[in-house]
Amino acid sequence: MARTVWNSTVGKKTVMAVSGLIMLLYLVVHMIGNLKIFFGAGEFNHYAHWLRTVGEPFMHYEWTLWLVRIVLVAAVVAHAVSAYQLSRRDIRARPTKYVHRKARASYATRTMRWGGIILALFIVWHVLDLTTGTVHSGGFQEGHPYQNVVDTFSTWYGNVIYIVAMLAVGLHVRHGFWSAAQTLGAGSRSRDRALKTTANVLALVLTAGFIAVPVGVMTGVVS
Repeated sequence: MARTVWNSTVGKKTVMAVSGLIMLLYLVVHMIGNLKIFFGAGEFNHYAHWLRTVGEPFMHYEWTLWLVRIVLVAAVVAHAVSAYQLSRRDIRARPTKYVHRKARASYATRTMRWGGIILALFIVWHVLDLTTGTVHSGGFQEGHPYQNVVDTFSTWYGNVIYIVAMLAVGLHVRHGFWSAAQTLGAGSRSRDRALKTTANVLALVLTAGFIAVPVGVMTGVVS
């Protein structure tokens, strides 16, 4: 039954919707945590340490954090695979382009695929920069996330990469949230306006919240 559901277009869209909502929930929590940087190094570093001790003593050190990471990786992989397969299925169903060249979809809709690729590349860079320190500038300091964030956003390319990626997040969320609601049966003629408004607000708040951090470093508010 699971294989039959996965092989269907509806099944793949459902996987995309559920995995997308999981990632959206993570983004909201992650953004709130990021904004703690405006309360100083002590509070931000303490928050980062707390993430590794959640659930103790029942859970060992970093177990909860690794559980969250595993769920996120599974969601990202499921989302990407289903998106790719749906895209290939769509191309096979319509091998020739439409006669009408005028775009009828919104900008966010037309850039969902490119936005997904940008975000996938960004996730790799972000992990290598602030989690493993592999590509970090200024000397990565284990256990000092505040300083590591300041180091990253003290470089022009760190700011450009992050801001472009967050703009892509906003566009992705704006269209993805509404699409997920339709796929999961939450959409209707009477609720469409509310769902689209919610999608727009979520996209705006997430984009502004994430971009606030590099802007804070660039302006000296965070230093």
